[in-house]
Amino acid sequence: MPAFPVILYPDPRLKMACEPVGVVDDAVRQLIQDLLDTMDAGPPRTVGIAAPQIGAMTRVAIVDISRNPKYEGLGQGYLALVNPKIVAHVGEQIGREGCLSLPDYTANIRRWERITVEALDANGEPLRIDSEGFEAIVLQHEIDHLDGILFLDRVANVKTDLFQRRKK
Repeated sequence: MPAFPVILYPDPRLKMACEPVGVVDDAVRQLIQDLLDTMDAGPPRTVGIAAPQIGAMTRVAIVDISRNPKYEGLGQGYLALVNPKIVAHVGEQIGREGCLSLPDYTANIRRWERITVEALDANGEPLRIDSEGFEAIVLQHEIDHLDGILFLDRVANVKTDLFQRRKK
């Protein structure tokens, strides 16, 4: 399948909260595949994408931290998440984040260190994911997209924590 164009900031859809999925059906599974195809076509270390980034205003995201060298064999690997929500969190960490929808910037962002996420999988079966470290950061980033929150909204100090990417 062809990849979809990634919606770029300041498109107002990126600031809108997404509607929950009622039933996980073939249309939702196709959206998951569309997200995967779009992620595959993106930069090689892309580890997540959410439905609003391709214009689908529904609570669906995918995460696959095994695509990044920070993975180190920890975490779940590939996850398709329908209606994900964070139900518990502990501690905090600061990590450098980037985003397909803001390709020219990265930022230091404070996130929870360990989280528990509840969601449905691509078959509509319940998932409960306990996550920490890099994977927890990625999950929080993608769930934020579903709530209309960009990593720019979480920058504590634009002067010290926001960085322009170097052009290759």
